[in-house]
Amino acid sequence: MLTKSRYQARTMAEADISQVVEIERESFPTTWPHTAYRRELSNQMARYAVLVDSAEEPVAAPPRRRSLLDLLRRGDPAPPTSDYIVGYVGVWLMVDEAHIVAIAVREGYRGRGLGELLLAEAIDLALANRQENVTLEVRRSNVVAQNLYEKYRFLKVGVRRRYYSDNGEDAIIMSTPPIQGDNYTEYLAYLRDQWERKHEGA
Repeated sequence: MLTKSRYQARTMAEADISQVVEIERESFPTTWPHTAYRRELSNQMARYAVLVDSAEEPVAAPPRRRSLLDLLRRGDPAPPTSDYIVGYVGVWLMVDEAHIVAIAVREGYRGRGLGELLLAEAIDLALANRQENVTLEVRRSNVVAQNLYEKYRFLKVGVRRRYYSDNGEDAIIMSTPPIQGDNYTEYLAYLRDQWERKHEGA
């Protein structure tokens, strides 16, 4: 999703993995094992997007493990570079339902509305892949996130008892109404315009 601000969402690439892992560890320190992103990127049912801060300099990605064929080739190509990643979102496509598995923003960038931008990107991914609904789990105590999801017309549809292993907290299951009709897509466009107006020049 393109915005008028300095923040742009795009498809996650292998060169982004090290930065995404950093953000995951900041945001979900008790999660173990960490997500196997190389496998996720090759999973046909998974979609990952990253949020880039275009005002920051690109960073060098770690060098890839070189194969025997690479070693036989002449020259040593420069390591790949990656944009500066400030957040990411992951979505699994499950028949006709898109399930958001993670939304995370780099610690120094929180409080700028970027979580909302990533949520809208996840819904865009669902629309592009012809999914009918979007679902997610959220901690019962995370009222701020629940309010954001409700803004995007997510409804509370169930509870997963003791879902979070770090403290046994319940998860609230939330789901959108059907998203493919004009009613929802027009509302999504309205929310996107409101975000742009609020963060103009940011």
